[in-house]
Amino acid sequence: GGSAPLRIADFQEVLGEPTVALAKLRDLCFSGIPFDGGLRCLCWKILLNYLPLEKALWSSLLKKQRDLYSQFLKEMIIQPGIAKANLGVSREDVTLEDHPLNPNPDSRWNTYFKDNEVLLQIDKDVRRLYPDMAFFQRPTDYPCLLILDPQNEFETLRRRVEQTTLKSQTVARNRSGVTNVSSPLKTTPSSLSEYEVLPNGCEAHWEVVERILFIYAKLNPGIAYVQGMNEIVGPLYYTFATDPNSEWKEHAEADTFFCFTNLMAEIRDNFIKSLDDSQCGITYKMEKVYSTLKEKDVELYLKLQEQNIKPQFFAFRWLTLLLSQEFLLPDVIRIWDSLFADDNRFDFLLLVCCAMLTLIRDQLLEGDFTLNMRLLQDYPISDVHLILKKAKELQDSK
Repeated sequence: GGSAPLRIADFQEVLGEPTVALAKLRDLCFSGIPFDGGLRCLCWKILLNYLPLEKALWSSLLKKQRDLYSQFLKEMIIQPGIAKANLGVSREDVTLEDHPLNPNPDSRWNTYFKDNEVLLQIDKDVRRLYPDMAFFQRPTDYPCLLILDPQNEFETLRRRVEQTTLKSQTVARNRSGVTNVSSPLKTTPSSLSEYEVLPNGCEAHWEVVERILFIYAKLNPGIAYVQGMNEIVGPLYYTFATDPNSEWKEHAEADTFFCFTNLMAEIRDNFIKSLDDSQCGITYKMEKVYSTLKEKDVELYLKLQEQNIKPQFFAFRWLTLLLSQEFLLPDVIRIWDSLFADDNRFDFLLLVCCAMLTLIRDQLLEGDFTLNMRLLQDYPISDVHLILKKAKELQDSK
């Protein structure tokens, strides 16, 4: 606890050392990070293993990673875009080796069309990020100049989506990925899903998020893009893109990309269907929520069992999306302070889920299946401090 100025001083002290003492930093972050002075952005970058503990290495590492990200933009968005634009001009250069109808799976065109399916899926999901907030619809102060250069005749992701959508309204019909992933609170009427596109030279924040996810999908073909990843990248990007330090804020896109990649390396097993039954898969974690509950509150555990309320019905979303769908964004961010600070990463998440169950135990013990499902699908308590406090109590009572 402690008053805000004191807490800020504590953070500044730990972050002021030539080598950051990770255990101390984790301890502080666990109780919530002040937003002031970009502290949260900095702490998250350390907790997500993007920045090393030796401060002397920061500036060279950031430069290297941000340059690398520019390289990705050039190879994965600008190059294919230029190739596409050139084709319009110089038809005769297209040999039979590589043209849109080439059945050869190595064909660049084949890749291009495959990518478009992924892109349409991402596009659909990022346009409706946090519909209750204007942030993602607003233009960024730092549009990507590489891509928005007015000299460019090449096809941007935005144009690609427009053209692909015109060509194939059907591709987006069948969606693989996470079922039942958005809570009743978050669904938007379809009229909202078509936002007006900003004028040329501007980019909305959701378009930046789209690019991050597209590049991630290209670099990680084993998992590509699964619905729900947009909900993981959203809070990271929001946090970095609202950093009060402009020299950091300007690089929110690249920094988010690498932090997202690191975070996904830890949780990607939740998104990979084939791992469902393995030790690291999501099924194991969901069962762990129930076995922990059984330990802490056997009466409630038996009630849920008896009503045949399986953890898949609610804990799947809670765990996979790190609770990002259950609370408002500022509260999600506060929960993530504790999750990222947990040195036994995501053990604490299981306790938070348990705390959420025990805090509504009286209602659950009285309710029938339908009522209880509604409580769990649309969680009634919005005070995350209460939830985190309860989770901490459960942790200490081991």
